[in-house]
Amino acid sequence: MDGYVVIALIHLVIAFLASFFLTKWWITIAKHNKLVGKDMNKTSKHLVAEAGGIAVIMAFLLAVMLYIFFKTFVLNSSTHIVEILAICLTVALAGFIGFVDDVLGWKKGLKGWQKLLMTLPIAIPLAVINAGHSEMAIPLVGTVDFGLLYPLLLVPIAIIGATNGYNLLAGYNGLEAGLGIVIFTGLGIISLFTGQFWLALIAAIIVVALLGFLIFNSFPAKVFPGDSLTYSLGALIACFAILGNMERLALLLFLPFIIEGFIKLKYGFKVENFAKVNKDNSLDVPGKINSMTHIAIWLLKKVGRKKKVYEQDVVLVLLVFEILLLLIALLIIV
Repeated sequence: MDGYVVIALIHLVIAFLASFFLTKWWITIAKHNKLVGKDMNKTSKHLVAEAGGIAVIMAFLLAVMLYIFFKTFVLNSSTHIVEILAICLTVALAGFIGFVDDVLGWKKGLKGWQKLLMTLPIAIPLAVINAGHSEMAIPLVGTVDFGLLYPLLLVPIAIIGATNGYNLLAGYNGLEAGLGIVIFTGLGIISLFTGQFWLALIAAIIVVALLGFLIFNSFPAKVFPGDSLTYSLGALIACFAILGNMERLALLLFLPFIIEGFIKLKYGFKVENFAKVNKDNSLDVPGKINSMTHIAIWLLKKVGRKKKVYEQDVVLVLLVFEILLLLIALLIIV
């Protein structure tokens, strides 16, 4: 058992260091190639390196591939190799499509349904290996075996929904990475409780990779995650839900994004998360509340009696909400 712990720690250190140094390198590369965007929640609107999520994905894939190497040639084990490779391919596809989105600016050139269609290939790896369990417990109905509909319909819906859903709640320094850290910490702990140690290690790897990135992405951000990260994290959450048979718990942890989706739907997905920025960089709701971020500002002002709300405050409120959901999820398991 000590050998497994040492190997796990080695991979976590590799993931963190790779993410840290690749992110640092990417900031230089992105600025040199003018792949930058404005920091919209600040008066200065200074330019920040975009698409930094590619560094996190590269670090994650490096650590997981090394884990497969150790598992195969050192531990002489082939258990869950197919599932792990499917996860890697899913994350790589999501990262690639998100990166192309970042570089080519699909947000300006493609309609919503076209973006959904372009994320369809992300679902292929889990669909072709028939991942997960086709039997699901439906409230008021009982257990239903969906058969081929599960890998061919339900899995793609879950992957595409989570991929695009995670992208909805974004745009604040440290928010996307911070939420990812909380969610995958929860999924990792749940995996441990259910005896799925291989999934727990994968969760730990993405958590430490996000921590290495967060050093540069936290306020004031030197790099933005971009769709390359949000797509990948959404797809990876769906992978855990399907492969770990924890769909309902994953839905609970995904609740902020579900709420954000309903809010966006109300306005036809034509609204932004950004706030009204005052001269002192404090934030106000820009007229109508059309995002969870605006709800956080409203709560801090009306309930918290906070006269000035800043970007860090908004991120903290949403992270606390996610942590509360995590605690509820853990109580359900225990």
